Amino acid sequence: MNKVIRKIQAFLSVYYANLLEYRAEQFLWILSGTFPLIMMGVWIRASQGGQFALEPTDFARYFICVFIISELTVVWVIWNFERDVVQGRLSPRLLQPIDPVWHPIAEHVSERFARLPLILLLVSLFFLLYPQAFWLPSFGRVLLFVLVSVIAFILRFLIQYTLAMFAFWTERAAALEQFWFLFYSFLSGMIAPLEVFPPVVREIALWTPFPYLVDFPASVLMGLPVALGRSMLVMLGWTGLFFLWNRWLWRRGLKQYSGMGA
Repeated sequence: MNKVIRKIQAFLSVYYANLLEYRAEQFLWILSGTFPLIMMGVWIRASQGGQFALEPTDFARYFICVFIISELTVVWVIWNFERDVVQGRLSPRLLQPIDPVWHPIAEHVSERFARLPLILLLVSLFFLLYPQAFWLPSFGRVLLFVLVSVIAFILRFLIQYTLAMFAFWTERAAALEQFWFLFYSFLSGMIAPLEVFPPVVREIALWTPFPYLVDFPASVLMGLPVALGRSMLVMLGWTGLFFLWNRWLWRRGLKQYSGMGA
C-alpha cells in the first residue's frame, strides 16, 4: 500500500510541477472556457420578459455554476493519446510496469489543483461585478457537489478516453470528439438549463450521459430540485458501460498498434 501511495505522489508531483511552469497558459485556457458566462448574458436578457420559470438572478447563478463544473471536468486526453499513437510515443509507455492511462489521469488531476486558484479568482471577480447573484450553499450541498463533480469528471474522462481508442484504427480520432461535442454542447446544459427544454426533449436527454456532466452538478450546487437517486444511478451506469467498452477497445487496439518501437 505504501508503495502505491508513493507512486501516486510521484506522478502527481511531477505533473503538477510541470503545469506550474505554464501558469500563464493555464489562465488563457480558463479564459477560453468562459462561454457559459456569455450564455449567461443572453439568458438574463431573455428572462427579463418573465416567460421562464427561472429569474434573471437564477440564470446568473446557474451559469456561474456551469462555468465552475466545466473547468473542473475539462478533459483533453484524446488529443494527447492520438498524438502518442500516431507518433509512436505510446511504445515506451507500454514497456513500463503500469497502465499508460495513469499518465493522463495524473496530468488531469494535477491540473485541477493548478487551475483551482485561477477559477476562484474569476468567480470572485464575477460576484464583485454582479453582487445580487451571490449566495452561499450549505456545507452539505458543497460536499455533494464535490462528489458529483468527481463522478462527472470520471465519466467525461472515460468517454473521451474511449473515443481516443479509435486512434488505433484512424489518425483522426479527435474528429469523434468534435462530433460528440455537438451533442454535449446542446444536451449537457452548457447552452441552456434543462429547465427551459421542452418536456419530451428533457426526458430523452436525462437518459443520456450529457446532462450529468454539467446540468446536474450545476443544479446541485445552485440548489435546484434534482432526482438525486436516479441521476446518480444513470451516471454510474454510463460510467460502467464506458469502462467496459474502453477496456475492450484497448485490448483490440493493441493488436492493431504499429507505432515506432511497437
